[in-house]
Amino acid sequence: MWTKDPQAEKLSDIRYYLADPEIRRKSWRSRLAHPAWTARPNAGHEAIVELERRGKLHALITQNIDGLHQKAGNAAERVIEVHGTVHAVVCLSCGWKGPMQATLERVRRGESDPSCECCGGILKSDTISFGQSLVPEVVDRAMSAAAEADLLISIGTSLQVYPVAGVVPAAKNSGARIVIMNAQPTPLDGIADAVLRGAIGETLPRILGSADAAAP
Repeated sequence: MWTKDPQAEKLSDIRYYLADPEIRRKSWRSRLAHPAWTARPNAGHEAIVELERRGKLHALITQNIDGLHQKAGNAAERVIEVHGTVHAVVCLSCGWKGPMQATLERVRRGESDPSCECCGGILKSDTISFGQSLVPEVVDRAMSAAAEADLLISIGTSLQVYPVAGVVPAAKNSGARIVIMNAQPTPLDGIADAVLRGAIGETLPRILGSADAAAP
């Protein structure tokens, strides 16, 4: 993608976003048609909701920014969004936060680079860009949830991006069983109690169905 559109890399880098108004204007134009606004949860999302309905879901740690877990029906308070959410806007000066759609409406009305109405600062989607640090409180919450788990299921991640990948050994070291479900091998497969391949939208619902059949 970056080879075809070198500027696309700059859209994902906080340094360019802060320094170049044209990058911000292009970012706001691209947000108008972001795929998250029309995306729908799939069978994998729905299976995780079913885990929560059964009282089996303690926390849901995600690197996704699309809000599909909440849209599928997971309780917002259980979802730990380590990389933030595209559904919110944050001021990089005063820290104000608000709904993305309200700011996009300002863009539709002609504001090409809307500023914070509280302090005049630069607004951005409440997501983590390259060059930005993760929010320590969010990372701490994820690590604490992992340390309290009886079972940690890692779904659809290569487990190569830290510190988030560290939740797997954190859970293991606290005595949890580990299931890794990913299409390709991960560096942490060796500490897993079970490693599953295959499409998430097919495999995860099938596992839950098997659990139903085995239940007394």
